[in-house]
Amino acid sequence: MISRRELLLQAAAFLATAPQPRTPVNFDVPSGACDCHTHIFGDPQRFPMIASRVYTPEQASVAEMRTLHRALHMDRVVIVQPSIYGTDNACTLDAVKQVGAHARAVAVIDVESRGSDTMLADMDAAGVRGIRLNLETSGIADPSVGSQRVRAALDRLRGSRWHIQMNTRLAMIDAVRDQVAAAPVRFVFDHFGGARASLGLDQPGFKSLLDLVRSGSAYVKISGAYRSSSNAPNYPDVAPFAKALVAANPQRILWGTDWPHPDSAIVAGRKNTDLAPLLQIDDGALCNQLAVWAPDAAVRGRILVSNPAELYGF
Repeated sequence: MISRRELLLQAAAFLATAPQPRTPVNFDVPSGACDCHTHIFGDPQRFPMIASRVYTPEQASVAEMRTLHRALHMDRVVIVQPSIYGTDNACTLDAVKQVGAHARAVAVIDVESRGSDTMLADMDAAGVRGIRLNLETSGIADPSVGSQRVRAALDRLRGSRWHIQMNTRLAMIDAVRDQVAAAPVRFVFDHFGGARASLGLDQPGFKSLLDLVRSGSAYVKISGAYRSSSNAPNYPDVAPFAKALVAANPQRILWGTDWPHPDSAIVAGRKNTDLAPLLQIDDGALCNQLAVWAPDAAVRGRILVSNPAELYGF
Protein backbone atom coordinates (compact mmCIF):
# COMPACT_ATOMS: atom_id res chain seq x y z
CA MET A 1 0.00 0.00 0.00
CA ILE A 2 1.27 3.48 -0.86
CA SER A 3 2.37 5.52 2.16
CA ARG A 4 0.98 8.94 3.00
CA ARG A 5 4.45 10.46 2.50
CA GLU A 6 4.80 8.93 -0.95
CA LEU A 7 1.29 10.05 -1.87
CA LEU A 8 2.14 13.64 -0.90
CA LEU A 9 5.37 13.52 -2.90
CA GLN A 10 3.53 12.23 -5.93
CA ALA A 11 0.86 14.89 -5.56
CA ALA A 12 3.57 17.57 -5.43
CA ALA A 13 5.15 16.14 -8.55
CA PHE A 14 1.95 16.54 -10.49
CA LEU A 15 1.58 20.21 -9.63
CA ALA A 16 4.82 20.99 -11.45
CA THR A 17 5.15 22.18 -15.04
CA ALA A 18 7.16 20.27 -17.60
CA PRO A 19 9.90 22.25 -19.41
CA GLN A 20 9.07 24.22 -22.56
CA PRO A 21 11.39 25.65 -25.24
CA ARG A 22 13.03 28.97 -24.44
CA THR A 23 14.76 29.42 -27.80
CA PRO A 24 12.80 29.78 -31.07
CA VAL A 25 13.51 27.28 -33.85
CA ASN A 26 15.81 28.95 -36.40
CA PHE A 27 15.29 26.74 -39.48
CA ASP A 28 12.33 25.70 -41.60
CA VAL A 29 10.87 22.53 -40.12
CA PRO A 30 9.30 20.44 -42.90
CA SER A 31 5.66 19.44 -42.82
CA GLY A 32 5.13 16.05 -41.21
CA ALA A 33 8.17 16.35 -38.93
CA CYS A 34 8.25 13.86 -36.06
CA ASP A 35 9.63 14.01 -32.55
CA CYS A 36 10.61 10.35 -32.19
CA HIS A 37 11.24 10.27 -28.45
CA THR A 38 8.96 11.66 -25.75
CA HIS A 39 7.42 10.35 -22.52
CA ILE A 40 4.17 11.06 -20.72
CA PHE A 41 3.93 10.89 -16.91
CA GLY A 42 0.28 10.71 -15.88
CA ASP A 43 -1.80 11.12 -12.75
CA PRO A 44 -0.43 8.53 -10.27
CA GLN A 45 -3.93 7.81 -9.01
CA ARG A 46 -4.92 6.72 -12.50
CA PHE A 47 -1.55 5.41 -13.67
CA PRO A 48 0.37 4.09 -10.64
CA MET A 49 4.12 3.70 -10.86
CA ILE A 50 5.78 0.39 -10.07
CA ALA A 51 7.32 0.02 -6.62
CA SER A 52 10.70 -0.98 -8.08
CA ARG A 53 11.05 2.16 -10.21
CA VAL A 54 14.39 3.96 -10.22
CA TYR A 55 12.94 7.48 -9.92
CA THR A 56 9.72 9.41 -9.32
CA PRO A 57 9.25 12.15 -11.95
CA GLU A 58 7.18 15.30 -12.09
CA GLN A 59 4.11 15.42 -14.29
CA ALA A 60 4.33 15.65 -18.06
CA SER A 61 0.94 15.79 -19.72
CA VAL A 62 -0.31 15.43 -23.27
CA ALA A 63 -1.39 19.08 -23.21
CA GLU A 64 2.13 20.17 -22.29
CA MET A 65 3.58 17.95 -25.00
CA ARG A 66 1.29 19.58 -27.53
CA THR A 67 2.55 23.01 -26.43
CA LEU A 68 6.12 21.78 -26.90
CA HIS A 69 5.40 20.55 -30.41
CA ARG A 70 3.63 23.72 -31.47
CA ALA A 71 6.76 25.64 -30.49
CA LEU A 72 9.02 23.19 -32.36
CA HIS A 73 6.68 22.87 -35.40
CA MET A 74 6.47 19.10 -34.99
CA ASP A 75 3.39 17.42 -36.47
CA ARG A 76 3.97 13.84 -35.30
CA VAL A 77 5.24 12.13 -32.18
CA VAL A 78 6.45 8.79 -30.89
CA ILE A 79 5.63 8.26 -27.21
CA VAL A 80 8.04 5.87 -25.51
CA GLN A 81 7.06 3.83 -22.47
CA PRO A 82 9.11 5.05 -19.47
CA SER A 83 10.60 2.64 -16.95
CA ILE A 84 8.47 3.92 -14.05
CA TYR A 85 5.43 1.99 -15.36
CA GLY A 86 7.16 -1.32 -16.02
CA THR A 87 5.09 -3.38 -18.46
CA ASP A 88 1.84 -1.52 -17.76
CA ASN A 89 1.55 0.58 -20.92
CA ALA A 90 -1.80 2.17 -20.02
CA CYS A 91 -0.48 5.72 -19.63
CA THR A 92 1.45 5.61 -22.91
CA LEU A 93 -1.47 4.12 -24.83
CA ASP A 94 -3.86 6.67 -23.34
CA ALA A 95 -1.56 9.44 -24.56
CA VAL A 96 -1.49 7.99 -28.08
CA LYS A 97 -5.29 7.78 -28.06
CA GLN A 98 -5.51 11.45 -27.04
CA VAL A 99 -3.18 12.58 -29.83
CA GLY A 100 -4.73 10.32 -32.46
CA ALA A 101 -3.38 9.44 -35.89
CA HIS A 102 -0.29 11.64 -35.52
CA ALA A 103 1.08 9.52 -32.65
CA ARG A 104 2.75 6.13 -32.34
CA ALA A 105 4.12 4.28 -29.31
CA VAL A 106 7.00 2.09 -28.24
CA ALA A 107 5.90 -0.26 -25.45
CA VAL A 108 7.58 -2.37 -22.80
CA ILE A 109 6.53 -6.01 -22.50
CA ASP A 110 7.78 -9.04 -20.63
CA VAL A 111 9.96 -10.55 -23.34
CA GLU A 112 10.72 -13.60 -21.20
CA SER A 113 7.05 -14.60 -21.23
CA ARG A 114 5.41 -15.89 -24.38
CA GLY A 115 2.29 -13.94 -23.53
CA SER A 116 -0.68 -13.44 -25.80
CA ASP A 117 -0.47 -12.74 -29.52
CA THR A 118 -3.88 -11.13 -29.14
CA MET A 119 -2.37 -8.63 -26.70
CA LEU A 120 0.29 -7.67 -29.26
CA ALA A 121 -2.36 -7.36 -31.98
CA ASP A 122 -4.45 -5.08 -29.74
CA MET A 123 -1.40 -2.95 -28.96
CA ASP A 124 -0.54 -2.75 -32.65
CA ALA A 125 -4.05 -1.51 -33.38
CA ALA A 126 -3.58 1.10 -30.63
CA GLY A 127 -0.48 2.49 -32.34
CA VAL A 128 2.42 0.50 -30.90
CA ARG A 129 5.23 -0.13 -33.38
CA GLY A 130 8.02 -1.51 -31.22
CA ILE A 131 9.21 -2.68 -27.82
CA ARG A 132 11.85 -1.07 -25.65
CA LEU A 133 14.67 -2.80 -23.83
CA ASN A 134 15.67 -0.17 -21.28
CA LEU A 135 18.90 -1.77 -20.11
CA GLU A 136 20.59 1.47 -19.05
CA THR A 137 17.96 2.69 -16.60
CA SER A 138 17.68 -0.84 -15.24
CA GLY A 139 21.43 -0.87 -14.59
CA ILE A 140 22.07 -3.83 -16.91
CA ALA A 141 25.66 -3.64 -18.19
CA ASP A 142 26.52 -7.35 -18.31
CA PRO A 143 26.84 -8.30 -22.02
CA SER A 144 25.60 -11.84 -21.37
CA VAL A 145 22.41 -10.50 -19.77
CA GLY A 146 21.93 -7.99 -22.56
CA SER A 147 22.43 -10.65 -25.20
CA GLN A 148 19.84 -12.87 -23.52
CA ARG A 149 17.33 -9.99 -23.45
CA VAL A 150 17.90 -9.43 -27.15
CA ARG A 151 17.39 -13.14 -27.90
CA ALA A 152 14.18 -13.18 -25.88
CA ALA A 153 12.90 -10.04 -27.61
CA LEU A 154 13.65 -11.47 -31.04
CA ASP A 155 11.80 -14.66 -30.16
CA ARG A 156 8.84 -12.68 -28.80
CA LEU A 157 8.56 -10.60 -31.98
CA ARG A 158 8.96 -13.49 -34.39
CA GLY A 159 6.78 -12.73 -37.40
CA SER A 160 5.95 -9.21 -36.16
CA ARG A 161 6.41 -5.91 -37.99
CA TRP A 162 7.56 -4.26 -34.74
CA HIS A 163 11.11 -3.15 -34.03
CA ILE A 164 13.32 -3.42 -30.93
CA GLN A 165 14.43 -0.17 -29.34
CA MET A 166 17.37 -0.28 -26.93
CA ASN A 167 18.43 2.26 -24.32
CA THR A 168 21.93 1.08 -23.52
CA ARG A 169 25.63 1.93 -23.74
CA LEU A 170 28.19 1.44 -26.49
CA ALA A 171 29.84 -1.54 -24.79
CA MET A 172 26.50 -3.38 -24.94
CA ILE A 173 26.02 -2.45 -28.60
CA ASP A 174 29.48 -3.86 -29.27
CA ALA A 175 28.49 -7.09 -27.51
CA VAL A 176 25.20 -7.59 -29.41
CA ARG A 177 26.44 -6.30 -32.77
CA ASP A 178 26.28 -9.67 -34.53
CA GLN A 179 22.80 -10.39 -33.18
CA VAL A 180 21.55 -7.04 -34.45
CA ALA A 181 23.17 -7.47 -37.86
CA ALA A 182 21.55 -10.89 -38.33
CA ALA A 183 18.15 -10.03 -36.87
CA PRO A 184 14.96 -10.35 -38.93
CA VAL A 185 13.51 -7.24 -37.23
CA ARG A 186 14.75 -3.67 -37.13
CA PHE A 187 16.68 -2.20 -34.19
CA VAL A 188 16.73 1.37 -32.89
CA PHE A 189 19.34 2.69 -30.44
CA ASP A 190 18.43 5.59 -28.18
CA HIS A 191 20.46 8.73 -27.52
CA PHE A 192 23.58 8.33 -29.71
CA GLY A 193 23.86 4.74 -28.50
CA GLY A 194 24.99 6.00 -25.12
CA ALA A 195 28.17 7.61 -26.50
CA ARG A 196 30.04 9.94 -24.12
CA ALA A 197 31.17 13.09 -25.92
CA SER A 198 34.19 13.53 -23.67
CA LEU A 199 35.65 10.20 -24.84
CA GLY A 200 35.79 11.12 -28.52
CA LEU A 201 34.90 9.27 -31.70
CA ASP A 202 37.44 6.52 -31.02
CA GLN A 203 35.72 5.31 -27.83
CA PRO A 204 35.06 1.56 -27.79
CA GLY A 205 31.76 0.61 -29.36
CA PHE A 206 31.11 3.69 -31.45
CA LYS A 207 32.57 2.04 -34.56
CA SER A 208 30.15 -0.88 -34.05
CA LEU A 209 27.26 1.58 -33.89
CA LEU A 210 28.48 3.33 -37.03
CA ASP A 211 28.83 0.04 -38.87
CA LEU A 212 25.30 -1.08 -37.93
CA VAL A 213 23.88 2.25 -39.08
CA ARG A 214 25.95 2.25 -42.25
CA SER A 215 24.81 -1.25 -43.20
CA GLY A 216 21.17 -0.38 -42.52
CA SER A 217 20.92 -2.96 -39.71
CA ALA A 218 19.99 -0.34 -37.11
CA TYR A 219 18.57 3.12 -36.64
CA VAL A 220 19.97 5.54 -34.08
CA LYS A 221 18.25 8.46 -32.41
CA ILE A 222 20.37 11.61 -32.34
CA SER A 223 18.45 12.61 -29.25
CA GLY A 224 19.16 13.60 -25.66
CA ALA A 225 22.45 15.35 -26.45
CA TYR A 226 22.56 16.51 -22.82
CA ARG A 227 22.91 12.86 -21.80
CA SER A 228 26.13 12.63 -23.80
CA SER A 229 27.50 16.06 -22.87
CA SER A 230 27.24 18.68 -20.13
CA ASN A 231 28.15 21.59 -22.42
CA ALA A 232 24.72 23.25 -22.47
CA PRO A 233 22.88 24.71 -24.24
CA ASN A 234 24.37 23.79 -27.63
CA TYR A 235 26.45 20.71 -26.74
CA PRO A 236 29.13 21.38 -29.40
CA ASP A 237 31.14 18.29 -28.45
CA VAL A 238 28.21 16.10 -29.55
CA ALA A 239 28.29 17.52 -33.10
CA PRO A 240 31.08 15.21 -34.37
CA PHE A 241 29.07 12.15 -33.28
CA ALA A 242 25.86 13.39 -34.92
CA LYS A 243 27.68 14.30 -38.14
CA ALA A 244 29.46 10.93 -38.27
CA LEU A 245 26.19 9.05 -37.84
CA VAL A 246 24.36 11.16 -40.43
CA ALA A 247 27.23 10.72 -42.89
CA ALA A 248 27.20 6.95 -42.31
CA ASN A 249 23.57 6.58 -43.43
CA PRO A 250 20.98 9.39 -43.30
CA GLN A 251 18.25 6.82 -43.96
CA ARG A 252 18.82 5.31 -40.52
CA ILE A 253 18.79 8.48 -38.42
CA LEU A 254 15.90 9.59 -36.19
CA TRP A 255 15.57 12.74 -34.12
CA GLY A 256 13.81 13.27 -30.81
CA THR A 257 13.67 15.63 -27.87
CA ASP A 258 13.65 13.12 -25.00
CA TRP A 259 11.08 15.48 -23.45
CA PRO A 260 10.22 15.97 -20.60
CA HIS A 261 13.80 15.07 -19.66
CA PRO A 262 13.40 12.83 -16.62
CA ASP A 263 16.26 12.60 -14.16
CA SER A 264 16.75 8.84 -13.85
CA ALA A 265 20.24 9.09 -12.34
CA ILE A 266 21.09 7.34 -9.10
CA VAL A 267 21.67 10.20 -6.66
CA ALA A 268 23.20 9.63 -3.24
CA GLY A 269 20.59 10.06 -0.52
CA ARG A 270 17.66 10.18 -2.96
CA LYS A 271 15.24 7.30 -2.64
CA ASN A 272 13.33 6.02 -5.64
CA THR A 273 10.13 7.42 -4.11
CA ASP A 274 11.60 10.91 -3.65
CA LEU A 275 10.67 13.49 -6.24
CA ALA A 276 13.23 13.74 -9.04
CA PRO A 277 12.62 17.11 -10.75
CA LEU A 278 12.57 17.11 -14.52
CA LEU A 279 15.75 18.46 -16.11
CA GLN A 280 15.24 21.99 -17.42
CA ILE A 281 16.46 21.47 -20.96
CA ASP A 282 15.85 24.05 -23.69
CA ASP A 283 14.32 22.00 -26.49
CA GLY A 284 14.43 24.97 -28.86
CA ALA A 285 18.21 25.13 -28.55
CA LEU A 286 18.41 21.34 -28.92
CA CYS A 287 16.24 21.38 -32.04
CA ASN A 288 18.42 24.08 -33.61
CA GLN A 289 21.41 21.78 -33.37
CA LEU A 290 19.84 19.55 -36.00
CA ALA A 291 20.52 22.26 -38.58
CA VAL A 292 24.19 22.18 -37.48
CA TRP A 293 24.42 18.40 -37.54
CA ALA A 294 22.55 18.10 -40.86
CA PRO A 295 22.88 21.42 -42.72
CA ASP A 296 21.27 20.07 -45.92
CA ALA A 297 17.51 20.61 -45.85
CA ALA A 298 16.83 17.45 -47.85
CA VAL A 299 18.75 15.36 -45.33
CA ARG A 300 16.82 16.99 -42.47
CA GLY A 301 13.61 16.12 -44.30
CA ARG A 302 14.75 12.51 -44.47
CA ILE A 303 15.53 12.50 -40.72
CA LEU A 304 12.44 14.36 -39.54
CA VAL A 305 9.79 13.09 -41.96
CA SER A 306 10.67 10.15 -44.21
CA ASN A 307 12.53 7.91 -41.76
CA PRO A 308 9.88 8.12 -39.02
CA ALA A 309 7.09 7.65 -41.56
CA GLU A 310 8.72 4.45 -42.81
CA LEU A 311 9.63 3.02 -39.41
CA TYR A 312 6.48 3.91 -37.46
CA GLY A 313 3.96 3.68 -40.28
CA PHE A 314 2.57 7.21 -40.35
